[in-house]
Order: sequence, then C-alpha cells, then structure tokens
Amino acid sequence: MYNKSDIELKVAEFLLQIKAIKLQPANPFTWASGWKSPIYCDNRITLSHPSVRTYIRQKLAQLIQEEYGAVDVIAGVATAGIPQGVLVAQELGLPFIYVRSKAKEHGTGSLIEGEIVEGQRVVVIEDLISTGKSSLQAVDALRGAGLSVAGLVAIFTYGFQQADDNFAAAKCRYSTLSNYKALIDYAAEHAIIAKSDIEFLNKWRENPAEWGKSGNV
Repeated sequence: MYNKSDIELKVAEFLLQIKAIKLQPANPFTWASGWKSPIYCDNRITLSHPSVRTYIRQKLAQLIQEEYGAVDVIAGVATAGIPQGVLVAQELGLPFIYVRSKAKEHGTGSLIEGEIVEGQRVVVIEDLISTGKSSLQAVDALRGAGLSVAGLVAIFTYGFQQADDNFAAAKCRYSTLSNYKALIDYAAEHAIIAKSDIEFLNKWRENPAEWGKSGNV
C-alpha cells in the first residue's frame, strides 16, 4: 500500500538527515537564477547513502505503478535524473533511456540516448521540480520522438504555482515523493526550524522571485 503522507514525511526526514536539503531562513542561499532562497536541495547526495537510495528507488517505482500503471520504458532527465531513472528501471525490470539537455554536437546528434520504439508509453524521472522548465523540455523531446508520455515523477518539489501551471499547459501529469509543505511540517515538528519561521518560509514558496528583495528576508 502506497501511503502518500507517510512517504512525504519519511523522504523529507531522509533529505534533511543526509543534508541533501539544507534550510537556512536566516542566511539564505542564492540560486543560479539570482533568486534568494531559504532552502538548498541537492538530491544527488541520496546516491551516496545506500539505505536512502534504496528507499527512494522503491517508492518511486511504487509511485509509478500507483499513478501511471503499466509502462514500457523509463526515461531520465540529464543529468540528475539519469542515475535515479536507472535505479527505478532496474527495480521495475524495464528498459531505460535518457534525454540530453541538448543534442549531441557530433556523431548521430542524438537528443535521446537509448533504444526507443514509436508509441512506447514512458514515465520520465527527475530528481527535483522547481519551475518544471527543464523537465518539460525532456517531455517535449520524447513526444517529438513519437513516445507517449504517461507522466513524470520526481523525488521532491518546491510546490511553486509556476510549476503547476507549466505542467498543466503541457498537459503532463507529475507526481513527487515529497514536497516543500511536508518538509516544513517535519522540520517544525522536530525543531529543525522554529515554528515562528513557518509563515516566513511559506512566503518564499508563494513568491520566490520577489522573496529577499526590499527587506523581505
């Protein structure tokens, strides 16, 4: 049985425990986009922790079966979605392919690596959802190659409205093991952050581009 709320909290616990996610509301990070953020997430760290890696592999596989049913192939999004996708494909006994961020500049010029057959039903694996832009580029590439994209699954989402809007516009379902709300709930309950920080942290999720400007931090 796939218990969504329990898994959301367990994954949040693991990500905080191994420092794949760091929360610093008083000393925010700066993303490549220039956004100020109280959170930094690097889910590649999960690969260095076998017990966490195994749990995530198993739960992503279960999530695919629960949400999308039978599929023909698993696709990873370069680069961080590739190892997670390989693990899930192995768990499900399915073929694996991956989508490059841009086409090869030599040889075949491939954008998709691996063997594909037109009409195959595919689930895309990503490690993290922020705005969804890079994930949906991979979805477009797979659709352009004649594959049927059942949906996308990821380890974690920040829960931005922009991501929901982008996936809806692309007519692509997506599901994640955990999310920002579950993370904040877990962190507050276990005194990783002060309960007085919750409203402050939620304001960032509601408007990340403006958070940190004009003394918002």
